Formats: sequence, structure tokens, C-alpha cells
Amino acid sequence: QVHLVESGGGLVQAGGSLRLSCAASGSIFSRNAMGWYRQAPGKQRAVVATIGSGSSTTYAASVVGRFTISRDNAKNTAYLQMNSLKPEDTAVYYCFADAPRLPRAWGQGTQVTVSS
Repeated sequence: QVHLVESGGGLVQAGGSLRLSCAASGSIFSRNAMGWYRQAPGKQRAVVATIGSGSSTTYAASVVGRFTISRDNAKNTAYLQMNSLKPEDTAVYYCFADAPRLPRAWGQGTQVTVSS
């Protein structure tokens, strides 16, 4: 099993920055994908960023150039650095991790609120 613990959400003014962390324990390896989805009120959960083997990354078009995903394999932790935040980035952010032969693991979610 994989257990994820998120931290780093909060309230920030537009233009500000936050860094989310997602610490994984269990059967997680550097080649396994990790990342974040977010869900705003009344909207479906949508992918924000992912990081896979070889530190390959993908980003939603709306966050390109503003968000950066990274991981520290020694700590089994992924990070989402969010800069130039906008009110439309307000959502609950959920990290995830994939592991062989296991269901996708999800974090508990962390609220990010960007005030205008």
C-alpha cells in the first residue's frame, strides 16, 4: 500500500506563491508517477501536474510557466511550487501516486485559496 500526506496549502493573495508537499510511504519508487489534481467548487477534478520516471513532467495548460513539479526520491516526496497564483487557482489540491499492481493512492487534499 501507499500512504500519502499532503501539506502546504493556505490563503495567499493573487501573484503570491505556495509550495505543496506530498510525502509518500509504502511501495513507491522513483519510476512511479506522482502528481496533483485539483477540484474547484462545482467543477470536476482535473490534473494539474505529473512527474514520472526520469523526472519527466507534464502540466495543465493553465499552469504552464507558473507551476513546477519536482520530487526528492530519497524522501519519497513530491513538491508543487506554485508561483504567480491567480484566483482561478483556488481549489482543493489532491496529490496522487501510482505503484505497480496497486490502486492509485490519493492524499487527503489541501485547500489553496487565492484572493484577488
